[in-house]
Amino acid sequence: MKPIIGINVDIKKGPPPEASLQTPYLESIHKSGGIPLMIPPMSDDDVQAVLAKIDGIMFIGGADYSPKRYNEEPDETVKLIDSTRDDFDFRLLKNVLDRRDMPILGICLGCQLLNVGLGGSLIQDIKKRFPQSEVMHASPNGWQDGFNRHDVNLVKGTRVHEIYGIERLTVSTSHHQAVNAVGKGLTVAAHCDDGVIEAVELPDRRFVIGVQWHPERDYDGSKNLFDKFVAVCANGHK
Repeated sequence: MKPIIGINVDIKKGPPPEASLQTPYLESIHKSGGIPLMIPPMSDDDVQAVLAKIDGIMFIGGADYSPKRYNEEPDETVKLIDSTRDDFDFRLLKNVLDRRDMPILGICLGCQLLNVGLGGSLIQDIKKRFPQSEVMHASPNGWQDGFNRHDVNLVKGTRVHEIYGIERLTVSTSHHQAVNAVGKGLTVAAHCDDGVIEAVELPDRRFVIGVQWHPERDYDGSKNLFDKFVAVCANGHK
């Protein structure tokens, strides 16, 4: 039986208000044998009802979470996501983490969600932190204008390294923020040449991984990641 994998959604105020999801997220889960299920904002009671019927969670990318969540004031580069999504993403993550066996895959902002949700912090703008870096973490005109590609180094002994089976990976990327202080229990699983953290994972869980890049934008290059995630979900979490 195919596993059902919940995916959070982006929220736009409109008018009219809109809950949406870019199709590469859906297609990547489907291609690897899962059934994607969009999860819009809802109450915690309803979240519990949904989690009881699904097999894993994927958290998607987007704009920026409020830096106040890690006790900082936002600088001028921050573009906040809708407050409804900000609130729901963190509530959803908490409920999922309470289910110790439920697999989690966080992508880009989803990686940052995992880190902040576990007490970590973020670099609010990579260009400001690493002004001498020659790595293009987003397109030349900025992270909102599209995707770029660069190499990341996978840390030996981590789950991410085991899944990809190589030490250096070229990824599709579009972000101006990244993990700063690492959240409780997380291990750094990949980093860029300029020092930016590119992946984290919880080694004491069956599958909790956050990647800063966008594997859904390069399914063939990250098929192993989606295949492994879906396979773990298929094994059940109850």
